[in-house]
Amino acid sequence: MSFVSKNELDYWLEHVRIYANNGTVADYIPALANQSPEISAAAFYSVDGESPSAGQSNYTFTIQSVSKVFILALALIQHGEEAVFNRVGKEPSSDPFYSIRKLELESPGKPINPMINAGALAVTNMIRGRHSEEMVEEILDFIRRLCQDDSITYDRDVAESEFQTAFLNRSLAFFMKQNGVITGSVEELLDVYTKQCAIELNVKQLARIGAVFANDGRDPDTNVPLIPATVARICKTFMVTCGMYDYSGTFAINVGIPAKSGVSGAILSVIKNEGGLAVFGPSLDEKGNSVVGIELLEKLAQEKKWSIY
Repeated sequence: MSFVSKNELDYWLEHVRIYANNGTVADYIPALANQSPEISAAAFYSVDGESPSAGQSNYTFTIQSVSKVFILALALIQHGEEAVFNRVGKEPSSDPFYSIRKLELESPGKPINPMINAGALAVTNMIRGRHSEEMVEEILDFIRRLCQDDSITYDRDVAESEFQTAFLNRSLAFFMKQNGVITGSVEELLDVYTKQCAIELNVKQLARIGAVFANDGRDPDTNVPLIPATVARICKTFMVTCGMYDYSGTFAINVGIPAKSGVSGAILSVIKNEGGLAVFGPSLDEKGNSVVGIELLEKLAQEKKWSIY
């Protein structure tokens, strides 16, 4: 097993944190613009339950697009593959995650995959609940089970900031509603979606969720199934093909492990049968990925020979 020690995390995080100078903090969501670009943290959670961490590992951040993996898993658990993939496709996209172009060009209104914003909105629309509050509770309960932490919630200021500025996501949702891909109130859907993106975790909690996926859906401490193995496999496959926005192909070559990033600066990665690795650094490259996180994952993947290819 290629276990990652605390000394290794400390060494590589110190080695790569200078790369924060090569990026910028996301500012199109006003509440995220307040993050310090110098924050950095990393944690590994093994399938055996060991959990070294480095940097500001207790710092909480909103998971943003990393939530798309968890929502996909929950929708698959609740409705099954046929229902989910009737709403959203399985193919990667070379367009930015916020693009509306593909909705018009291919199978009008049906998003090409669940890791772009349109696809995530379509999947979120499937979560059970009579109204947005129940849907949010379903999502929070699921993530609390994966983390074994009942205190997890969302940042209300970030959620409100995202909700008030989600003009493009509203456009995507209305286009899909016109084509019968989503149902119900667009405003309620945006309420759920912005709250799921604003869920707060630290790298240790996020790495633990990665360990669940690495362990084929089983809890790394108790080995109790939390996610069906088939669902975990589907989610990991989407992380490989679509998880790093339109940098996913290059990431597959340079790193070669399932990963999902968010514009807060979080990256969740999964090393099959070994553990979950989470990195946080809010300074982003032009694709929307953490520059510190990318550098750390490249260095560790090369040293540990983690690439699935």
